[in-house]
Amino acid sequence: MIKAVIFDMDGLMIDSERVTFEGYQHVLAKKGLTMSLDFYKTLLGKPLIAVFNQFYDTYGKDFNVEDTIEAVHQYISDIFENDGVPLKKGLIELLKYLKAHNYKTIVATSSQRYRVNRILQLAKLNQYFDDSICGDEVTKGKPDPEVFLKSCEKLNVKPHEALVLEDSEAGIKAADLAKIKVICIPDLKYPDPEFIKMTYKIMNDLLEVRDFFNQD
Repeated sequence: MIKAVIFDMDGLMIDSERVTFEGYQHVLAKKGLTMSLDFYKTLLGKPLIAVFNQFYDTYGKDFNVEDTIEAVHQYISDIFENDGVPLKKGLIELLKYLKAHNYKTIVATSSQRYRVNRILQLAKLNQYFDDSICGDEVTKGKPDPEVFLKSCEKLNVKPHEALVLEDSEAGIKAADLAKIKVICIPDLKYPDPEFIKMTYKIMNDLLEVRDFFNQD
């Protein structure tokens, strides 16, 4: 019996991957460079060192990756502050359903605490969540299962009583290692076959997740 739902944030709750890609295009254009969507997809869910190496391989060893990523983060922050946080289809409907039916909920993300707090505040999502756990509160990031296991501890549920909602392959693997059922709602990248095998279900959007709960 599912008692708790664990939400990833970027690409699952908020449409941040699209904005991030646009940010890279914007920042790189100032340097006279371009980035294809296919290249951006290869960065998703990768450890930071692998991301750096892909940038160096593509743009040269002298390319300043740190400054570029920082500029992209600022671009995203400006968009969210000025235009609002773009939410994924069905998020509010699902959250309202879970709250009305007394499911425990938590955000489990690799993002830093200050960013998570600001996004939840801007999007007015705090009212729907019992707790959150962020990247600076775990020793190992996804695909390590730590963030999901700590989520269960915070909510006082066992892994078999929880359900993870994820969009990324790293998140799918982390849930699988934590022995928690995971529903994948793909964002820009559809999971490869080895990760599909780890999922409980794959759905098109969060409205389908709400309907899944509503069937019980």
